[in-house]
Amino acid sequence: QVRLVESGGGVVQPGGSLRLSCVASGFPFSNYGMSWYRQAPGKERELVATITSTGGTTTYADSVKGRFTISKDYAKDTMYLQMNSLNPEDTAVYYCSARRPWPMFTYWGQGTQVTVSS
Repeated sequence: QVRLVESGGGVVQPGGSLRLSCVASGFPFSNYGMSWYRQAPGKERELVATITSTGGTTTYADSVKGRFTISKDYAKDTMYLQMNSLNPEDTAVYYCSARRPWPMFTYWGQGTQVTVSS
């Protein structure tokens, strides 16, 4: 059974940092590409960052480039999102996802709330 469990969310002041974690189980971690998405109140879910199965390639939304870093720890089956220089526009529920290559399917975590406020 595939499980994705996010943690690390919370309340932080503008300019602060948080590191989100996504612990994966039930699938071969090194075979799945993974992503972080976020959804702010009243808005559609948006892609924040993606990392390939081997970790060799990462991509970011323009709004987070240079501030966020996605990574995978293969020893811990855990994906991370390091978020720096946070601003109120980053406030959202952040979701971890894993993409099964074939047959194609995307698994989702339950989400973790990030609030950036003074």
